Amino acid sequence: MNAFDVVLLAAVLVLAVVVIGAVLVGIRTLRRMGAAPAPEDPAFIAEKDRQEQSLAALRTAADEVNSTIDVAKSAAAAARTEAAAAKAEAKAARAEARRVLDDARAEADTVLERAHKQAEADAEQLRTAARRSGEREVAVLAATTREQAAEVERRAARMDERERMHTEEVERFAERERQLTAAKAALAARESALAQREAELTESEELRRRELERIAGLTADSARLELVEAIETSAKREAALLVRDIESDARNTAEQRARHIVVDAIQRVASEQTAESVVSVLHLPGDEMKGRIIGREGRNIRAFESVTGVNLIIDDTPEAVLLSCFDPVRREVGRLTLEKLVLDGRIHPHRIEEVYDLARQEVEQLCLRAAEDALVEVGITEIHPELVTLLGRLRYRTSYGQNVLKHLVETAHIAGIMAAELRLDVPIIKRSAFLHDIGKALTHEVEGSHAIIGADLARKYGEHEDVVHAIEAHHNEVPPQTIEAVLTQASDACSGGRPGARRESLEAYVKRLERIEEIAAGKLGVDKVFAMQAGREIRVMVKPDDVDDIGAAVLARDVAKQIEEELTYPGQIRVTVVRESRVTEIAR
Repeated sequence: MNAFDVVLLAAVLVLAVVVIGAVLVGIRTLRRMGAAPAPEDPAFIAEKDRQEQSLAALRTAADEVNSTIDVAKSAAAAARTEAAAAKAEAKAARAEARRVLDDARAEADTVLERAHKQAEADAEQLRTAARRSGEREVAVLAATTREQAAEVERRAARMDERERMHTEEVERFAERERQLTAAKAALAARESALAQREAELTESEELRRRELERIAGLTADSARLELVEAIETSAKREAALLVRDIESDARNTAEQRARHIVVDAIQRVASEQTAESVVSVLHLPGDEMKGRIIGREGRNIRAFESVTGVNLIIDDTPEAVLLSCFDPVRREVGRLTLEKLVLDGRIHPHRIEEVYDLARQEVEQLCLRAAEDALVEVGITEIHPELVTLLGRLRYRTSYGQNVLKHLVETAHIAGIMAAELRLDVPIIKRSAFLHDIGKALTHEVEGSHAIIGADLARKYGEHEDVVHAIEAHHNEVPPQTIEAVLTQASDACSGGRPGARRESLEAYVKRLERIEEIAAGKLGVDKVFAMQAGREIRVMVKPDDVDDIGAAVLARDVAKQIEEELTYPGQIRVTVVRESRVTEIAR
């Protein structure tokens, strides 16, 4: 029985005692009523009513107590039921707890058993690993011990071999010492014999000298002086011959080396050999287009020539017109303008002005692109934009039929190859060669030599002084003072003088060759004259009786000077004077 049952039982007992007390009071009241005075007494009636009310109240209280007892009984029953349920739940909880405890104990035993097994397995693995590690360490120690033992044996063997060699060396030294002792004795005997013989030779030499002095009538000092003078004269002659041979070899080697460098540079530059014309030809779709180009009373052709500055030549040539202008850029703008007008079909003065503006912008873009392509091909990156614009104008400039911009690119490549062969500053020499003809872009606008004009432009736009000097000296307006100027001259001559680079009319070519031969043939003492290598070399045969060696040199210089003053030609002309003496005899 728990505490709740005890409290409930105490409450029931208290209620029972209260009910019993109330019943006893009621019985006592009834007894008094039987022995009381007559009912007519008001006090008695009031007391009776009060007692009845008290009795009714007691009955009500008894009923309430009974109902309370019933409620208490039902509550006690419910409490007993709940207590029984609680006892059942507690019993079930105890059973569940006992079961969980049993399961936990079983699981703990299982886990413990597995832990024991795992620990045994880990211990076995550790023992195995330790055993293997120990075996490996033992094996390594054994191998190390064997290697150390072998090394000790090898060292012992080397020590024995070295000791044996040392013993042999000591024996050889002893034998050599004995041989040296014997050699010293023999050498001492030979020295004594040589000393005796030297004394005899000295005596005989003195006797021979005295005899020679007696016979020659000269003392030894005089003979020595004569001999020294003879040897000195011979040595000077041999030295002069040697110097001449060395100079000749150096000259031949230098010429061969220079020829090799120039030929290699020209061979490694693959350039076009086609010449460009100075007159542009535009083909038309038909001859009726000529009338539209001329226009009513020639207004279209007059407007075209006044806007473009290009002369338009319309002759009997079928389906073609000619455009002529001194400025190649302006001529190209005119050609492109006329081509666009012909394709469009609308030809009138206002349309000519519009198309001319478009063509001029297009040609400027083409020139700029050509200059940029040339700079990329040569490998020059930093250059003033104004120089780039001038270089682009050289796209339509020709010299003796050779495109000047292509000539600059080719000259730069040749100069770069020469500089690389000579181990010089390749970028500065290539820049000098590439800009050497920049003045030709302004020769029709500025008076003066294109070399001086180009030098002024290069100096104006911040080029290096070596580049400026190479530009102004490449045609000898200024004497060349630097290696850059000399290589620029050489590369310019190689590019302009190679076969097919430039062209001129056959008549002018023949006249130039004839005039060269006339200049040389008009000199005194000249026997024959031959113009060779397309006029780039002239050989003059002179009469050996009339012209000596100095006269031949003077003649070569006079002929070269007169050719420079009278003729215009690309590149340079070599003048070779040949003086040959022949003597013929007949053996009978």
